[in-house]
Amino acid sequence: MEEGPMGERIGVFGGTFDPIHYGHLAAAMGALHLAGLDRVIFVPAGQNPLKAGRPITPAHHRLAMVELAVADNPAFAVSRVDIDRPGPHYTVDTLSLLSREYPGATLLFIAGLDAVLEIERWRDYPTLLRRWPILAVTRPGTDLAQWEALRRRLGPELAGRVEILAIPGVAVAGRDLRDRARQGYPLRYLVPDAVAAYIREHRLYQPD
Repeated sequence: MEEGPMGERIGVFGGTFDPIHYGHLAAAMGALHLAGLDRVIFVPAGQNPLKAGRPITPAHHRLAMVELAVADNPAFAVSRVDIDRPGPHYTVDTLSLLSREYPGATLLFIAGLDAVLEIERWRDYPTLLRRWPILAVTRPGTDLAQWEALRRRLGPELAGRVEILAIPGVAVAGRDLRDRARQGYPLRYLVPDAVAAYIREHRLYQPD
């Protein structure tokens, strides 16, 4: 058990990270600043039940890329909580396990607004929202009409647990990066150099 200082505010950033890129890192840094977090813990997904139809890169590669990406930032850390247990993995269970690992800390879940818009598909989402606030990251100027509709469905108690963070970021999508790597295009300036080198070394995202 890793015990942080009492009252520490920890952002929990879950994702497939296939691969991790500068968009993820900019979102984490923005959340750290705007929400007054003490640190951000990245949690690479093991098996995401909402993405069960898409094959993903083996967990050990995705974990290694996240570790390389955050290595030079003391405010960033990585958790294996989802990778080291059998799936499928649900956010409410992940946060429950991390709450035991960091007693006394306030955990806030970081996710893209696009993911939060599907929260009604998440397992036991009312319990999740009541126990852990969500920081929904989006870019400035994003149309929030879908969020307003969801907010009305959730009601004031649950919707009040979601904070929208408009963070200027890097418009990068994992699917585009995988396609670029598959076609032999460089990933420099889109992912950290160490991550780009890892992808080349292990020939990730190459056609079978």
